[in-house]
Amino acid sequence: MTNPFENALMQLKRATAVQAFPEAFMKQISVPNREVRISIPVVMDDGSTQVYEGYRVEHNNARGPYKGGIRFHHDTDINEVKALAFWMALKCAVANIPMGGGKGGITVDPKKLSKTELEKLSRGWARGMSDILGPKKDVPAPDVNTTPEIMTWMNDEYMKISGDTTGATFTGKPLNAGGSEGRGAATGMGGWYVFQALREKYNIQPGSTVVIQGFGNVGGHAANIFSANGYKVIATSDSKGGIVKEDGLDIAALENWKKEKGTLSGFPGSRDLTNAELLELPCDILIPSALENVITFDNAPRIKAKFVLELANGPITPEADEILYDRGIPVVPDILANSGGVTVSTFEWDQNLKNEHWSEEMVNAKLLEILNRESIAIYEKSVAAKTDLRRAAFIVALERLAKAMGY
Repeated sequence: MTNPFENALMQLKRATAVQAFPEAFMKQISVPNREVRISIPVVMDDGSTQVYEGYRVEHNNARGPYKGGIRFHHDTDINEVKALAFWMALKCAVANIPMGGGKGGITVDPKKLSKTELEKLSRGWARGMSDILGPKKDVPAPDVNTTPEIMTWMNDEYMKISGDTTGATFTGKPLNAGGSEGRGAATGMGGWYVFQALREKYNIQPGSTVVIQGFGNVGGHAANIFSANGYKVIATSDSKGGIVKEDGLDIAALENWKKEKGTLSGFPGSRDLTNAELLELPCDILIPSALENVITFDNAPRIKAKFVLELANGPITPEADEILYDRGIPVVPDILANSGGVTVSTFEWDQNLKNEHWSEEMVNAKLLEILNRESIAIYEKSVAAKTDLRRAAFIVALERLAKAMGY
């Protein structure tokens, strides 16, 4: 199995071949500041006790408190969490927000737990990590398979232990528990703003065809946003498989279908296909919005998209990056394309600390301003350095981190 952290370091090496940085800085930025692993005992509904492994990796806090989601997934391990923490440090620097990079997780299949067991597990993670968390230290958020409700449980547990009353230690909370307007759609909306900033540079026409791998929070919102703006979403998928309809999917009808049937399969007028087949469909815009390492050395030569927008973290391996770059297929990297989520999370943190509540219009206006500015800066860096957008984004992030660390 591919080690995501080794991939992240390969991306780092690939970028610093274009622009060199001080050796001491490179040694520091290549390793996390801290890795924490905890055991979380949970008394199950049948009276038995299961012990789960939980993680928090704090990569770098030179620019602000550690920031990053917590994922509940049966394949989550320390190397995945290390990679995600590293990317978060770069992502926050790319978006130029006052946060560092961290990530958390638990190795678990949450679909196999009852709601009571899930709450016990969530509170157990917060309890076990409480010493390192705090609004000025480390601020977690939702990620794969974690929800606003899970953030509420964790925040409540942390507040009981610490006495903190700001509620600013966890973001991605529901609106009635101190959450921010616009947070649910933020990653998808941010991806749309980045796409809009770069679309004309790569000659992508309005109304182009879109394929989205993933129909969860991120992919679902992206499907809605692109569709509402006149783009033709022709295919999407979930963990079980995907569907394609060449004349375009009705996203609202598809959402209802999935809610009722629990699957995308069989949606009227569409045909089923696998996730692997979906990635290779002819389209103008391909949006991977699920898990990492889905575009690899093996399938990159068969990608038929004209433009790739990474809304998932690490969906393209470094070897695949080289192939797509050589084939002239631009890739908007995750650390730019999906930075809307952490940016609005930072807005939520800011609102909690100031005891304010901003309107959705204000949140989206601030998000648009940041992502438009940073997208253009990274595009201009890519042109000046004669390189791809990922290496350009890494270089911009590394310049900002090096400055914050005194290099």
